[in-house]
This record gives sequence, structure tokens and C-alpha cells, in this order.
Amino acid sequence: EFFFLIIRTKPGCGSEQIAIPNNIHLKCVSWNKDQGCIACGGDDGLLKVLKLETQTFIGSQRFMTETGAVQVVTWNEQYEKLTTSDQNGLIIVWMLYKGAWYEEMINNRNKSVVRSMSWNADGQKICIVYEDGAVIVGSVDGNRIWGKELKGSQLAHVAWSPDSKILLFGMANGEVHIYDNQGNFIMKMAISCLVAAGSVSIAGIQWYAGTRGYVRPDCPCLAICFDNGRCQIMRYENDENAICIDTLMNVVSIQWNHCGSVLAVAGFLRASTKEKEFNVVQFYTPFGEHLRTLKVPGKQMSGVAWEGGGLRIALAVDSYIYFANIRPDYKWGYCCSTVVYAYTKPERQEYCVVFWETKNNEKFVKYVKSLMSVTTSGDFCILASKADETQLQTSGLLLVFALHSFLSGTFLCPEPLFVTMTKTHVVAASKEAFYLWQYRVAKKLTAMGINQVTRTKKGGKEKEKVGRESGTIHRYSLPNVALLHKYTSNNRAYYLSLNCNSSRLAIIDIAGVMTLLDLDVSAASDGGPNRGSADPSKFERKDVWDMKWANDNPDLFAMMEKTRMYVFRNLDPEEPIQTSGYICNFEDLEIKSVLLDEIMKNPDKPNKDNLINFEIRSLRDSRALIEKVGIEDASQFIEDNPHPRLWRLLAEAALQKLDLKTAEQAFVHCRDNQGIEFVKRLGNLHSEPMKQAEVAAYFGRFEEADCMYLEMDRSDLAINLRIKLGDWFKVMQLLKSGSGACDDTLLQQAYNAIGDYFADRQKWVNAVQYYQQGLNQERLAECYYMLEDYAGLERLTAELPENHKLLSDIGEMYATVGMCEQAVNAYLKCNQTRAAIDTCVHLNQWNKAVELARTHNMKEIKSLLSKYASHLLEKNKTLEAVELYRKAHHFLEAAKLMFKIAEDEAKKKSNPLRVKKLFVLAAQLVETYQEQVKTSQQSKTKGNKSEVTSALAGLLEVDASSSEIHIVDTAWRGAEAYHFFLLAQRQLYAGHMENAMRTALHLREYEDIIPAVEIYSLLALCAASSRAFGTCSRAFIKLESLEGQSPDQQQLYKDLALEIFTKHAPKDSRMVEASEEKLPTCIVTGLPIQEYQFWMCSVCKHCALEQEISKYNTCPLCHTVL
Repeated sequence: EFFFLIIRTKPGCGSEQIAIPNNIHLKCVSWNKDQGCIACGGDDGLLKVLKLETQTFIGSQRFMTETGAVQVVTWNEQYEKLTTSDQNGLIIVWMLYKGAWYEEMINNRNKSVVRSMSWNADGQKICIVYEDGAVIVGSVDGNRIWGKELKGSQLAHVAWSPDSKILLFGMANGEVHIYDNQGNFIMKMAISCLVAAGSVSIAGIQWYAGTRGYVRPDCPCLAICFDNGRCQIMRYENDENAICIDTLMNVVSIQWNHCGSVLAVAGFLRASTKEKEFNVVQFYTPFGEHLRTLKVPGKQMSGVAWEGGGLRIALAVDSYIYFANIRPDYKWGYCCSTVVYAYTKPERQEYCVVFWETKNNEKFVKYVKSLMSVTTSGDFCILASKADETQLQTSGLLLVFALHSFLSGTFLCPEPLFVTMTKTHVVAASKEAFYLWQYRVAKKLTAMGINQVTRTKKGGKEKEKVGRESGTIHRYSLPNVALLHKYTSNNRAYYLSLNCNSSRLAIIDIAGVMTLLDLDVSAASDGGPNRGSADPSKFERKDVWDMKWANDNPDLFAMMEKTRMYVFRNLDPEEPIQTSGYICNFEDLEIKSVLLDEIMKNPDKPNKDNLINFEIRSLRDSRALIEKVGIEDASQFIEDNPHPRLWRLLAEAALQKLDLKTAEQAFVHCRDNQGIEFVKRLGNLHSEPMKQAEVAAYFGRFEEADCMYLEMDRSDLAINLRIKLGDWFKVMQLLKSGSGACDDTLLQQAYNAIGDYFADRQKWVNAVQYYQQGLNQERLAECYYMLEDYAGLERLTAELPENHKLLSDIGEMYATVGMCEQAVNAYLKCNQTRAAIDTCVHLNQWNKAVELARTHNMKEIKSLLSKYASHLLEKNKTLEAVELYRKAHHFLEAAKLMFKIAEDEAKKKSNPLRVKKLFVLAAQLVETYQEQVKTSQQSKTKGNKSEVTSALAGLLEVDASSSEIHIVDTAWRGAEAYHFFLLAQRQLYAGHMENAMRTALHLREYEDIIPAVEIYSLLALCAASSRAFGTCSRAFIKLESLEGQSPDQQQLYKDLALEIFTKHAPKDSRMVEASEEKLPTCIVTGLPIQEYQFWMCSVCKHCALEQEISKYNTCPLCHTVL
């Protein structure tokens, strides 16, 4: 798997050190990452707590325990407690009270010595291990949770898992045992980094708790290192794919940094040609990649600790604490006054890439998964990311973003470890090859335009430099990429940078040593008058971690050495500047630097105070000469030390004093055509105040220029100046001030421009006020829409004349929010009937759509309706299709679909009451259809008053097809069948056996709707209950003769009939069927109505006895309110 370096460290051992009194040797050191305190223990019972703020030592407190050496020191950062132990086994818990440290708890087991102590991630528990195998787990308040004796084991180290569920015990023989948090043994850890058997001991076990997130979701966080230099880094305690490292050193201590991205391994190394040992700290990524080696003075190193922000480390060496600054290699870039930087958040797996526009102090955020690097040039930014793990081969994705244009693109290449770009090309390099990609066509290519500072490789107009791990540097020509030359370096290059004319290469190796290499003798000879004054091959600087060539001078560069910035001209350094900023840009004798360390403390809120500009010495001296001596002497100095920035400085000073001749000469030297034209324009002016006003405007002192123009009674010039600046608020103020005639057209333009200002910032209420005064109806409609002020939009629609072009846009606005009626009114006002109908169809207002189609003689609405209904039916949305036809007044089509739904539910044997309701709904649709036909025919009989009326009547007339006539005639049969089916069962369960049987007899007319087996089964049951065994016998005969029944079912009917009729004769007590079919049936009782006066429903036309219906509020069949 390909791993990319997330943070590279560039450590340099600075001058900071703290000496321990009486030369007491240190045994251990620990840095509290939250409070910033350093605790160190040593011989003779030394325990010292140091308080550092930023890089200043502000005080300490020393404690003398008993005579034993303090060997173990560990912090509980959550509860601000310090736990120590000496060689006699004395454990002390210290607490901070009123600025001083006091003993809170003391414990002495008096049997063995403490070898290691560890607090869990939340600071609630501490685990203490003794050399004789004793283990104690206690709480933060001093209570003992559990203890255990590991017989026959000598313990050396302990570590908690991030979730506090696992304990790792490091044994003196080099084994690592895994226990749960209750002290139960789980298993031995597999150690894969030890290739040969031998006597080894564990130097350290560090398990990063993930409190500040992980570099990657699968990032290893458990490090186990042995004293022989072997180390393995694991993702979890039983990881079978551990990363093994051989540090080739004797390890004393290891420590993760604050975010688990760098592992520091401290110890000593024996030189190959010398017997002398020297102390070193090696830095590794969680994926085992070596970053940097730091040599440390002194005889014996005993411990290492990281600062809370990961920018410094403390090293316990002999009787000293050394501090080394760490320079993180952030993913960042700078272009077009925009700082681009990336950081990780604990709650997200992606990198958060921030585009911070420093001029307006605005930022934009983009999240990129598996980000590898950030590269910038001109207006463009390259984000290199690792491709998805699911791809067959490891590859990368380059995303190009144009900061001030719309150009963007992507480019795939294998493993883009290093990326650089020019204004036209991108060069991406993997470990084996590099790839060239032209993402933009240049109008004109120049060496200065292409040669930009890059890391590890460089592209130029005719050259490209690629550094290899062996130290070899290859030089290629572009665009044909032909190898021209090879250069050899003694060390592996970490950073390569070409100057602006590709004549000199700066190299920073992995040890932080910077050297220079001359590439082109001819180019070097033309570089300047003093180019040969120093030999670049002898140039060497140590502890360098950043550098930048000037974009406009091949002999000028700035470099960062420790915490100082040096500027070199012809290899001669200027006075250093104390700063820790990263160099953004070096141009026009000014260096722009950004304090990324400060920004990363709160990356969501970058501060402009963290962006610093430095002027180099020549610019400072020229400014001082102009201010103190005069323009003439300064002009002579600048002629001796020419630079466009200095000439521009002289031109600006000459303009201030209206020395036009000197100003013109200076503009000529710096090739500023606009400046030359400005001087000529000033020369044509005869008024001194007018010249002064123009100069004030030229230098951006606009308020002063306004006052001068108004004093000269030239308000028109002041207004024109503000128009050029886009300051329309000031334009309106000047127009309303009464100085000069007020131009109504210009005032209207100002109102609209101010409205645009507020609209761009989404302050729509303010924008409306100015658009109303500027009579800008188009933008006013947009503001009303954004404010959801539809009343205002309606007023605007009423005010607009017919066929206005804005009406169609307003109609579209209404349509997007579902306001059909208002949209139709807007479309009709501009004669866009088709758009109005389409809007009704889109909003499912088919009734309105049909009405519009009829009014405007558009017949295609019927076919569109059918298509939409077919579409709904294909998706099994039958009820939606019914609603569609109903709203479009196609009631018969809706009824057909409703009948189909009811029949399908009946076949599924759904609840009979539900089936009845569906049949009632279908029948009501038929009744509505009949009312519609009746109304249409009545309008016909009154005479054809208009063509529209005739078209409407014709559209609504039903085709006299047999199927439609059948539906109309039998609309209520389904509802009747299930009504009487339910009524018979209710009567049966209520004990009205006689009535139940009569109602069941009535069901024989509906065998086409209800299955016959259900009808005759119910009839047989009701007849037997009312002891009408003759009717019951006939029902059994019908059941036995039904087709489609199995022989077993028929036999069951026969057996049941035999059992019944052997006991009871198949005779009825009285006649029950006489003349029932000729009389109307009461829908309340199911009995025939023999009276002359009865009640009839106005909707379903079914009858009931008056004394029975008086008990109801609605029709029992169709549920119409009485």
C-alpha cells in the first residue's frame, strides 16, 4: 500500500536548554499537553515542575522526595494531577493548589519498585505495575479498584487502549501480554519486528488515544519499541499486518505527538568509524516512513516528551532539558492573495481545505478525501488526493481549481508524491516516474512566467529538475522531456527550487542543509553586475526549513533558519528577522509571510494579524533617503542599486511633490505605462489644486481628493471618481448634497447599483427599497421572489403592461412555488396560453388545465391527460390516476378505475366494509358524471349561444358504448351486494334470525359480485338458525352443485347436510319467498317494503321504511347526510 507523508518535521536543536542544579542526572521527563507544565525526575529524589509559556521559561517548583531516584513521572491532564514514583517504590500523587504543588496521596508497597504507570484516556483510572509482577488499578480519587499478582512475571511497561477496555503489559523478557480492564488474561501479542531470538527488553509502549483525531481512518496508533531498535506500529492489539521498523539505534524512549501523526524515537547511535556514541531522535510517520534524524548533544539521553501543539519536544539529557523546535510541513500554498491550507477534524474523515482570501478576509471551505498535497501557481491551485482503495492500482487524482475564473479539471496519475505547477503545466512525480500535463494554453511563454518554486522537482521553459533519493538530480528539457544533464549531491534532496531565470538551483537536504548549484554559466554571467562576487558552490547553511527565490531577481532569495529569516543578495546576508512564518511570496523587495502555526491553533478563524509583510534592506534604505535627504540624492542611490520597486517608490515620492520630470523618469525605469500616461495628463493641467487632487486620487486618498474637487466646485469630477471606484453610496450622497444639478438618470443608476450591492449580499429587504426608487422591475421581481413576498409580486404583476417580457419570468416564479392561479394570470397577461396550461398540468391542477383548453380551443389536453393517467397506472398508482381524472372532470374514467380497485380488493378477500366503501365511491363518481351529462344537455336545449358552449357540451357527451351504459345502469350493484352481505351478518349476530335469512335470500341476486359459496353458506347458516330447514336444504343443494369445488369439499357438505336433516325435516315453517322480488327492499332492515309511503335517498335512489330511517343521520348505503 502507498502511504503519503502527512506531516514532515524539520527539527533543529535550538539554543534553549534548562540546567538542573547540582548536576543531578535526569531519569524521566513528561510534558502536560493541556497546561504546558514539564515534570522531570532524577537522582537524589529530584522532582522538578517547570512552567513554560510560548518559548519563555516563567518559573519552576522543585520537590525533594526521599533519597531514591525518581524514575517514573506521568500526568493526569484531565484532573491536573501529577503521579511520580522513585526507585524505592514510593508513589506520590501531586495536586496544584493556589499555584503550588502539594502531596495529595502517598503509597509505598515496600516490596518492589514501580516500573511504569499509565492513566487511561479520560483520566478516571491509573494502572501501576511493579517489577515483581504486582498490578494495581486505582481510581482518580485514590480508591483501589482491583489488584493482581502475576506469578513468575517481571513487568516493565503498561499501556491502556483508547477505549480503556484493554491493558497491555510489557514483560522484562520482551513479551507483551494482553489483559482486559478487569485483569483477565486474553492472549500474548504477536511480535513480528524481532527477526532473531535473543535477549531484548521493551523500550516503550505508546498507544495514541485519538483525542485529536486520526490522520487517516485506518491510521496505526499503537507503537511498541525494543531497546535494540526494532519497532512495530499496529492499528489494534491483534493486528496481523503490523508495520515493522528497524531504527538501527539503541532506543531509550518513544512518544507520539499530540495528534498521532509523528512518532519520536529517542536513544543513542554508535558511529560506524568511531567507538563514541551520540544521542539521536528519529521521527517516523504512523506508517513507518522515516522523516528526519535529530542529533542531540550530551552523554546519555533518558527521555523525550512532546509539547501540546506538537511544535516542540523536550529531551532529558544528563542534567539538562533540551528543547528542539519542530517545523511541520503543512499542506498549504499561496496565490493571488489567497492562502490555501488544509487540516483534519476529529469528526470527519476528509481533509478540510480552506481558501482564505486575505484582502477581504473571507474564507471558503472544501472537503477532500485522502488529500496528499496542495500546490499553487498564479490563479490556480492543485489538490492532489489519493484515489479510492477499490481501484486496481494505486493512483492519484489532481483537482485543479481556478481561484478567479471558472476553469477547473481533473487528472489521473499513479502515486502523485510530488506535484508542481506553472502557469500552463502540471508536473506530478511518483517514486518511479514523473508526468507532464498541460492544463492551459499560454499566449506567451517566458522563463520568468514558468519558473516557480517547487518541492522535489522543478519545471522551466527549457528545463526541469527532478531530485532522486540517491542524491542524483536530473535535468530535462521541456516540452519533449529529454535528459540533458545529471548532477550528483552527497545527501538526499528534500526541497528543490529554481531562481527566476533557471540559472541556479537551491537544494535543502533531509538534514536541513541548504546548498546552491549553478546550472547555466552563460545565464549566470548575464544575471547582474555583481553576479561573480561569490562562489555558490561554497554556500552552505544549516537548520534551514524553508526558502523562496525572488520572482523578479535571480540573485535574491529569502530563507528560514531556525526561528530567523535571512535575505541574501549575491550570497551576502542581511540582518536576520526574528520570525517563524512560512514564506508566501518574495517580489518587489517585499516578503509576505504567514504564521501557519498560529493559524492552525484555530484554523476555522484565520486572523489577518498572522499575515506579515517584510521589506528588505534596500527598500528600507531608499525610503529613509527619500524622507530624510531628498529626491535627488535618493535618485542617485537608486540608480546605483536599480530595481523596479525602488523606481516606483521614487516616482510616488516625486508625484507627492509634483516633481513631474523626476516622476516620469522613474516610471520609465520601472516600465509603468499607466504611470507615464498619468504624469502626462498631470502636465496638461494648469491648476495646482487640480494636480494635487489627481495625485491624491492616484494614491488612494479618495476622501482628500473629494474635498479638493468640491472646493474647486467640480462635483462632477468627484462623482466620476466615485463611479470608477464603484462607491455608489458616495455617488448618491454627492448627487443629493445639492452641489450642482442633480442628474435623474445618474441618480436612478445609483439607486440600482446600491440595490445590486445589497442583493449580492442577500439583503433583499434593503435591495427592494432601492430597486423601487430605481424603477428596476426585473430585479424587484427577483427580490420579491427571494423574500417570498408574493403579495408584492402580485402588485408588480398588476402594474406591468400586457405582453411585458417580465411577465413570463414572474409566471415561472409562481410555478416553482406551486401558486398555480397566480402563474396562470401572469402567463395569460402575456398571451402565453400554452405555458399556463403546462403549469396547470405540472402542478396537477387538471381542472384548471381543462378549463383553459376549452376556453382557448386547445383539444390536445385530453390526449395529455390520458398519457399522464397511463403513466400513473404503469407505476401502480391507480388512486392517483382516479384523483387525476376526478380533478379533470372525467368522472366516468375515474369511476371505471374505482370499480377496478373495488373488484381487485374483493378478489383479495379484503374487509367487506372496505370493499363496500370502494364501490360506493365508484358509484358516486358515476352519479357525478350523470349530473355533468344532464347539465350539458340542459345547456344544449337552451340553444347554442356560443361556439365555446357547443364545444363544452360535445366534450362532455358520453359515447353510447355498451360498456359505459352498463356501468351507468349498474353503478350501485356492488355497493348493494356488500351492504346486504354485511347487514345479514349483523342481523345474525344480533339474534334477528328471521330478518337475517330474508336479507341473505336477497343476496342471491348478486352472485356476479359476491362468490356464490359465500352467499349460500351464509343463507344456509341463517336458515338453520331460524329453523327454516327447507330453505337451508336448498342452500346445501346449491353448495353441493357448485362448480370448481374439490371432491373433499363436496363430501364435507354432504356429511353436514346428512347430520342436519336426519334430525330435522327439510321443511319451512312458513312461506318466506312470496312476492319478495317484486317489491323494493328496505336498506335498513333488508325486508321488502309493502307500504305505499317510504323514504328514498336523493343520491343513490334506494328506499327504506320511514320509521326505520328516522333512526339514522346518514343513508345506510351511500352515507349521504339526511
